[in-house]
Amino acid sequence: MKVLITGFEPFGGEEINPSWEAVKVLPEKIDGATLVKRQLPVTFRGVKELLPKLIVEEKPDVVILTGQAGGRPNITVERIAINVMDSAIADNEGYKPEDEPVFEEAPAAYFATIPVKAIVKALREAKIPASVSNTAGTYVCNTAMFTALHTIAVAGMETRAGFIHVPFIHEQALDKPRPSMALETIARAFEVVVRTSIGEQKGY
Repeated sequence: MKVLITGFEPFGGEEINPSWEAVKVLPEKIDGATLVKRQLPVTFRGVKELLPKLIVEEKPDVVILTGQAGGRPNITVERIAINVMDSAIADNEGYKPEDEPVFEEAPAAYFATIPVKAIVKALREAKIPASVSNTAGTYVCNTAMFTALHTIAVAGMETRAGFIHVPFIHEQALDKPRPSMALETIARAFEVVVRTSIGEQKGY
């Protein structure tokens, strides 16, 4: 079994992105599943170009996308991705879309196909604060989730996919008061997400 797990590069003036920092320290295998770890650019066009290639080439059984949601206090498992790119800030290429579709003639939305509530339950049982989120926003994170699910649907693949948002890590909150979580906790959360997702895929 193969799991494609991604994190993002830094954006919005931050020097690090906790999603990629946590992905980097994950083991190469979890419960027998091989992890393919990749960093995604915080650019609308870059994600739309790179992610479909990764999915088609790697043919993973599960795709777990992760990203930073500064201001959120816990791990949030996204339920839905919408076919909209609408940004209050420019991406890392300076692109700032307004009311644009991710893909023309694509569905209005896709639901995550990883077990959202089972993941939240497993995270809480592991003493990691977590909740279901009903909005991945309209920035690059949502575009990544929509792109992955659309790619899988169009290709007729059985791959499960979803998106996990994480808070800032403590070092990002040193100079300004804002919710944060230890990097080690985020990495442990990702391991729980992988285990729960592949368990569902295997029919446990």
